Amino acid sequence: MNPDEDTEWNDILRAKGILPPKNEITEEQILDALDEVIAEANSKKLEDKDLDELDELEDEEDERVLLEYRSRMAEMQAQAEKDVFGELNQISEQDFVKEVTEASKEVAVVVHLFKDQYPACRLMNAHLATLAQKYKSTKFVKIISDHCIHGYPDQNLPTLLIYVQGDLRKQQIGLLGLGGMNMKPEDLEILLHGAGAIEGYVPTRSAEPSKKQFTIYSNTALSDDEDSDY
Repeated sequence: MNPDEDTEWNDILRAKGILPPKNEITEEQILDALDEVIAEANSKKLEDKDLDELDELEDEEDERVLLEYRSRMAEMQAQAEKDVFGELNQISEQDFVKEVTEASKEVAVVVHLFKDQYPACRLMNAHLATLAQKYKSTKFVKIISDHCIHGYPDQNLPTLLIYVQGDLRKQQIGLLGLGGMNMKPEDLEILLHGAGAIEGYVPTRSAEPSKKQFTIYSNTALSDDEDSDY
């Protein structure tokens, strides 16, 4: 099922808060698209044309402008229907079924189990917030770890749960393979792309982790002055 389609079922899901409201194209966007198409048409060279040729060219250009405008509007509408999220939102234990279990049947959902006192969790939240703005068709949420799983060990933080088509597609425990505290948003993009959780990803570098990344252990969330109990 396509969550971007205008169906009665999708309207029900939006009404229940499982899917967010659809984005609508604004009047300003419409005018900008039309101006862009007209500007492109007017940039064509008209030298060495007689009056008949100019009249014929004008008719052809009018038709071409209209076709390009319709195509541009269709592209903008399709993208607006997909780009419905754009933020990293915190959820509670009571929200999990609706915001993750049910929502992941319609859209990819990335869940961060975290605690704010750990630097690695704060780093993960910062990068996820950046990616949420970039990949607005993917739902990004965070939840305090032991609110999600009672007794979940702090040494496993940060933990990512990646849901696609209603299934838990991948788990990432700690920062192993992500560069440790040197992790960049691009490291997370590679992970999310591999799990099928983001659309439109374009690699900017090799997906091979560097050798030093394998020395980063899962308990990197622990602060320098705190000892692990595990």
